[in-house]
Amino acid sequence: MSKRIYTVVKGTGSCIPDLVVKNDHFLTYNFFDPATRKAFERSNEDIIKKFREITNIEERRWAREDQMTSDLAVIAAEEALQAAGVDRESIDFIIVGHNFGDVKKGCNRVQTLPSVSNRVKAKLGIHNPMSITHDVINGCPSWVTALVVADAYIRTGDYKRGLVIGADVNSRVSDPHDRDTMIFSDGAGAVLVEGVESETPVGILSHVGRSDSLPYQEMLKLDKSYNDEYERKEDLFIRMQGHKLYVYALSTVPSVVKESLDKAGLDIQHVNKVLIHQANEKMDEAILERLFKLYKVKGDVKAIMPMSIKALGNTSSATIPTLWNLVLKGKIEGHEIKSGDNLVICSVGGGMNINSVVYRVP
Repeated sequence: MSKRIYTVVKGTGSCIPDLVVKNDHFLTYNFFDPATRKAFERSNEDIIKKFREITNIEERRWAREDQMTSDLAVIAAEEALQAAGVDRESIDFIIVGHNFGDVKKGCNRVQTLPSVSNRVKAKLGIHNPMSITHDVINGCPSWVTALVVADAYIRTGDYKRGLVIGADVNSRVSDPHDRDTMIFSDGAGAVLVEGVESETPVGILSHVGRSDSLPYQEMLKLDKSYNDEYERKEDLFIRMQGHKLYVYALSTVPSVVKESLDKAGLDIQHVNKVLIHQANEKMDEAILERLFKLYKVKGDVKAIMPMSIKALGNTSSATIPTLWNLVLKGKIEGHEIKSGDNLVICSVGGGMNINSVVYRVP
């Protein structure tokens, strides 16, 4: 068998902010019904209890007042660089998957000029002018999309190694009058990827993407506060049609994952771990159960699908690289990643986008 270039992960890192926000933090919030745009008659205790039952989120992390998306990304990148043991000046590219750029505390305006990746390069102190940077904005799948782009770069042979980072500070673009604000949190995750020549398939084996833009562009978007009296009327916030997203994900994600496994010449029984976007624990479990049904087998969902959402919430672009890093550190009970394992890495979100990557651990 002839050698070919494969993209492998040489190091991982994450940034989990220090500020812990438990569910009871939202007891004093004034949530509005999206249908009536008036305050709910139900108590916040009932709203929070139902939210916990649906998502399994008990707490989340928020960035410090002096931190922005690029700051969290740099912390994660530094850890990935250290784990990989490479000279930062040897990096050929930095790709940052995110959704809102840098957002200052108390200001709803996103900053994407210069790009987050340019800011990260500067904060890492990288001088090499041939180390290119760019951002990927693709909803919650932004980091997985960035990983696919990195794989394409490396397989050309023109690029040897790079940083692929997912980072978001969602707490500053979440409507305080929308109960869905409890889902979102802040964080960053990073991997250092490198091209290796191998006769045996290793690293990224395949990937499949899907985009359903035309019928679903209203499912996730930015819009005004549910409170018509909100003091800064020009501010826009994350708006999500949760139930429709749930139905869409269950009907589409399993088939995309199966297609990526078919492309790699594998099936579900070959999969050791599924690193899925941490958006809603029950939804993720239902997606994996439907994947098993496509293969007409029964599987132990919890055994192959580590979860971090209970303590970290939904960090959007950062969820999967953060989860990967935590599993490698032994911080997700009952889960480990070892040499030879086959991983499925998949995400869904945006308007609407799906990516599934099959990865074999060297």
